[in-house]
Amino acid sequence: MAVIEKTNVEMQAIAAKKAAKKLSLLTTEEKNEALMILANTLESEYQTILKANAQDLEAGKEKGYEEAFIDRLTLTKERIYDFADGLRQVAKLTDPTDEVLSSWTLDNGLKVEKVTVPLGVIGMIYEARPNVTVDATGLALKSGNAIVLKGGSSAITSNKAIVEVMHGALEQTKIPKEAVQFIASTDREATQQLFTMKEHIDVLIPRGGASLINAVVNNATVPVLETGVGNCHLYIDESADVNKALKILINAKTDRPAVCNAAETAIIHKVWFEQNLEQFVTACSENHITIHGDETVVKRIPGALKADEDDWSNEYLSLDIAVKVVNNIDEAIDHIETYGTKHSEAIITEDKSAATKFMKMVDASALYHNASTRFTDGGALGFGAEIGISTQKLHARGPMGLPALTTVKYLMSGDGQTR
Repeated sequence: MAVIEKTNVEMQAIAAKKAAKKLSLLTTEEKNEALMILANTLESEYQTILKANAQDLEAGKEKGYEEAFIDRLTLTKERIYDFADGLRQVAKLTDPTDEVLSSWTLDNGLKVEKVTVPLGVIGMIYEARPNVTVDATGLALKSGNAIVLKGGSSAITSNKAIVEVMHGALEQTKIPKEAVQFIASTDREATQQLFTMKEHIDVLIPRGGASLINAVVNNATVPVLETGVGNCHLYIDESADVNKALKILINAKTDRPAVCNAAETAIIHKVWFEQNLEQFVTACSENHITIHGDETVVKRIPGALKADEDDWSNEYLSLDIAVKVVNNIDEAIDHIETYGTKHSEAIITEDKSAATKFMKMVDASALYHNASTRFTDGGALGFGAEIGISTQKLHARGPMGLPALTTVKYLMSGDGQTR
């Protein structure tokens, strides 16, 4: 019988699965100690990581990457220290494993417990954010999972350096370094292999643009925890306080325009638009926001660009915003239903009934009343680092922290019972 040679990717997945078994036996204290050592080592080795990142940035600029893409790719000492601090925050969080969710005893004396356990091996497929390499690893290890990382080619040198640093740190801990695997190949076949290795990978988590997420969802035979692109909307209702509305709009659009929880479309009630047009235009102009609008917007705002279908559906990831004027809240909800990605949506209003209607009718993983969409983030919501923002409805939804990386087992204990 011919022996089928295993690929490098499959060998890495097998090694991760073996490591996951060892990882499941570690105590919370041992996992926390490892995370602290990882954090300290990343900080002490930051220059090594920055040197590697500089190579990726130079290559990206030569290839003409957009400014928003370069921003996501860029590491600084401060950013490295930030994701090291993220590991420390994760270490402080409650261990999500071995929690008895419920227990009962059958009439025959058989004791039943429903207990949280790690998923096993997580396959993480992502694009230009090197911080994901650290965030995903920290969450995986704390929740008792091994992880196979497949980053984008644009950050290949940065990610390799980060993983090498983390492997060196793990050698000082009880966690086997094989629990963190990085697929260094830029070949698409390597990614395709991850899609179909159900015997080794327990779940795939894609994190990136629409094309990446759709490729994973449409082609994977491994279960997928779907994260979504963020075509986020801000609806300014008739009763919205002008100062509050503009403050939230500017934050949601300009704080970090290249991230998925930034606002991409402002939907504005026609009454509010007419009453506060001058202040709205001034706020956008002062913050260098380019407006793409419907017919009403183009007629009333000099320099506004005519919006087409792509403007309503795409993420700008830049200081551009689509603006639509509506007659009522129902039109706003219909627009979000048509073009939203079920990520984050906000309403600015002083009308509580309008806020309640919006919260109940809009289908999204995160909804806001009088607050910025920028809070859809694991760190901002107190989860520590996040592994992604789920826009699906099964298993996990919204920012996915530690609990999302667990499943359950039913543990039965008896004294000779038979059926």
